[in-house]
Amino acid sequence: MKTVSSPLIALSESGLGCGLTALAFALLLGAVGLGWVVNGLLLALGFVLILPLLAFWGLRWWLKQSLIEGPCPVCGYEFTGFKGQECRCPSCGEALKTSPQGFERLTPPGTIDVEAVEVAVTVLED
Repeated sequence: MKTVSSPLIALSESGLGCGLTALAFALLLGAVGLGWVVNGLLLALGFVLILPLLAFWGLRWWLKQSLIEGPCPVCGYEFTGFKGQECRCPSCGEALKTSPQGFERLTPPGTIDVEAVEVAVTVLED
Protein backbone atom coordinates (compact mmCIF):
# COMPACT_ATOMS: atom_id res chain seq x y z
CA MET A 1 0.00 0.00 0.00
CA LYS A 2 1.40 3.32 -1.04
CA THR A 3 0.78 6.57 0.89
CA VAL A 4 0.07 9.64 -1.10
CA SER A 5 1.77 12.86 -0.01
CA SER A 6 -0.13 15.89 -1.17
CA PRO A 7 0.79 19.55 -0.58
CA LEU A 8 -2.82 20.22 0.48
CA ILE A 9 -2.63 17.59 3.22
CA ALA A 10 0.63 19.08 4.49
CA LEU A 11 -0.93 22.55 4.46
CA SER A 12 -3.94 21.46 6.50
CA GLU A 13 -1.79 19.57 9.03
CA SER A 14 0.44 22.59 9.70
CA GLY A 15 -2.46 24.78 10.86
CA LEU A 16 -1.60 27.38 8.24
CA GLY A 17 -4.75 26.59 6.28
CA CYS A 18 -6.98 28.29 8.86
CA GLY A 19 -4.94 31.49 8.71
CA LEU A 20 -4.93 31.46 4.92
CA THR A 21 -8.70 30.93 4.89
CA ALA A 22 -9.21 33.93 7.21
CA LEU A 23 -6.91 36.05 5.02
CA ALA A 24 -8.77 34.99 1.87
CA PHE A 25 -12.11 35.81 3.54
CA ALA A 26 -10.83 39.25 4.58
CA LEU A 27 -9.59 39.95 1.04
CA LEU A 28 -12.94 38.83 -0.38
CA LEU A 29 -14.83 41.18 1.97
CA GLY A 30 -12.50 44.02 0.98
CA ALA A 31 -13.03 43.33 -2.70
CA VAL A 32 -16.82 43.34 -2.32
CA GLY A 33 -16.76 46.70 -0.54
CA LEU A 34 -17.02 45.47 3.04
CA GLY A 35 -13.49 46.38 4.05
CA TRP A 36 -14.89 48.38 6.95
CA VAL A 37 -16.01 45.07 8.53
CA VAL A 38 -12.45 43.78 8.39
CA ASN A 39 -11.10 47.07 9.78
CA GLY A 40 -13.65 46.98 12.61
CA LEU A 41 -12.73 43.42 13.50
CA LEU A 42 -9.02 44.25 13.50
CA LEU A 43 -9.66 47.33 15.62
CA ALA A 44 -11.72 45.30 18.12
CA LEU A 45 -8.98 42.65 18.27
CA GLY A 46 -6.40 45.38 18.89
CA PHE A 47 -8.48 46.80 21.76
CA VAL A 48 -8.90 43.35 23.28
CA LEU A 49 -5.14 42.77 23.21
CA ILE A 50 -3.84 46.26 24.08
CA LEU A 51 -6.44 47.55 26.56
CA PRO A 52 -5.55 45.07 29.37
CA LEU A 53 -1.86 45.98 29.06
CA LEU A 54 -2.63 49.70 29.26
CA ALA A 55 -4.92 49.11 32.26
CA PHE A 56 -2.22 47.08 34.03
CA TRP A 57 0.46 49.76 33.49
CA GLY A 58 -1.95 52.52 34.50
CA LEU A 59 -2.88 50.70 37.70
CA ARG A 60 0.79 50.16 38.58
CA TRP A 61 1.54 53.86 38.02
CA TRP A 62 -1.47 54.92 40.13
CA LEU A 63 -0.46 52.61 42.97
CA LYS A 64 3.10 53.93 42.90
CA GLN A 65 1.75 57.49 43.16
CA SER A 66 -0.93 56.77 45.79
CA LEU A 67 0.72 54.41 48.29
CA ILE A 68 3.15 55.27 51.04
CA GLU A 69 5.14 52.77 53.07
CA GLY A 70 6.75 53.38 56.43
CA PRO A 71 6.94 52.43 60.10
CA CYS A 72 4.35 53.24 62.73
CA PRO A 73 5.73 56.09 64.91
CA VAL A 74 4.43 54.35 68.06
CA CYS A 75 5.39 50.67 67.68
CA GLY A 76 7.65 50.67 64.60
CA TYR A 77 5.49 48.21 62.63
CA GLU A 78 6.18 48.58 58.88
CA PHE A 79 3.00 48.84 56.77
CA THR A 80 1.48 50.55 53.73
CA GLY A 81 -1.30 53.15 53.47
CA PHE A 82 -2.84 55.57 50.98
CA LYS A 83 -1.47 59.12 50.78
CA GLY A 84 -3.69 61.77 52.34
CA GLN A 85 -5.79 59.27 54.28
CA GLU A 86 -6.21 58.52 57.96
CA CYS A 87 -5.61 54.94 59.04
CA ARG A 88 -4.89 52.77 62.05
CA CYS A 89 -1.74 50.81 62.72
CA PRO A 90 -2.52 47.10 62.23
CA SER A 91 -0.22 46.21 65.14
CA CYS A 92 -0.99 48.69 67.95
CA GLY A 93 -4.21 50.31 66.70
CA GLU A 94 -2.89 53.90 66.92
CA ALA A 95 -4.76 56.45 64.76
CA LEU A 96 -2.33 57.75 62.11
CA LYS A 97 -2.31 60.09 59.13
CA THR A 98 -0.01 59.95 56.14
CA SER A 99 2.51 62.60 55.22
CA PRO A 100 5.11 62.72 52.44
CA GLN A 101 7.72 61.50 54.95
CA GLY A 102 5.67 58.56 56.29
CA PHE A 103 3.10 58.17 59.06
CA GLU A 104 2.34 60.67 61.83
CA ARG A 105 0.22 60.30 64.95
CA LEU A 106 -3.25 61.74 64.66
CA THR A 107 -3.78 63.70 67.86
CA PRO A 108 -6.62 66.16 68.54
CA PRO A 109 -5.68 69.83 69.06
CA GLY A 110 -4.67 70.65 72.63
CA THR A 111 -3.50 67.11 73.42
CA ILE A 112 -0.20 66.93 75.25
CA ASP A 113 1.76 63.83 74.38
CA VAL A 114 3.52 62.38 77.44
CA GLU A 115 5.29 59.15 78.19
CA ALA A 116 4.40 57.24 81.34
CA VAL A 117 7.30 56.41 83.63
CA GLU A 118 7.09 53.66 86.19
CA VAL A 119 7.91 54.92 89.67
CA ALA A 120 9.23 52.57 92.31
CA VAL A 121 7.07 52.41 95.44
CA THR A 122 8.87 53.22 98.69
CA VAL A 123 7.28 53.03 102.07
CA LEU A 124 8.17 55.74 104.55
CA GLU A 125 8.27 54.64 108.14
CA ASP A 126 7.69 57.03 111.04
